[in-house]
Amino acid sequence: MSKLPDLRPDLAAIAGTIPDGSRVLDIGCGEGALLAALAGHKNVDARGLEIDPERVAACVSRGLSVVQGDAEADLVHYPDDAFDYAILGQTIQMVDRPADVLDELLRVGRAAFVSFPNFAHWRMRVALGLGGRMPVTPALPESWHATGNIRNLTVVDFKELVGNRGARIERAWYFGKGREIGEFGANLRAEFALFLIGRG
Repeated sequence: MSKLPDLRPDLAAIAGTIPDGSRVLDIGCGEGALLAALAGHKNVDARGLEIDPERVAACVSRGLSVVQGDAEADLVHYPDDAFDYAILGQTIQMVDRPADVLDELLRVGRAAFVSFPNFAHWRMRVALGLGGRMPVTPALPESWHATGNIRNLTVVDFKELVGNRGARIERAWYFGKGREIGEFGANLRAEFALFLIGRG
């Protein structure tokens, strides 16, 4: 297979980890960058679920298998173990019931990738502590009234959620300034994080 195209750092890590020939569901797939990379370069059966009809149309026009749907309402219609991997890339902070969505990810997928912005990053702490305002950072470029983020979670929060749902963390990646960083102090240093989650 040819070299994978340039992707957002968390999506690149996902694409580099998923084995050839896997069955994948990307929930909140946007305009399909990850799906296109997996289908075109790794022979993956890549499907997507996206709430925005314009993004769905953009995916379909590229020949990607994407349907319009809402993670919280529509994952229940997929059978158990329908996919090897379910992916929720920087979307869990936008749903009303993240714990239920995590359960559904691990029901329809044998494993799940979840990435999200880390609201405990030091820039966010400074913005709130010294400026008294919701932060606008390179990782979170929109003002509080324009963002879709409704759940402000941290690396520590997510690890606790995974344990509380009886799942396990198989691997973690942390990112700062657009590149991968080490695990030490990740709750303070990481702008966003990616976890590969397995069933307990």
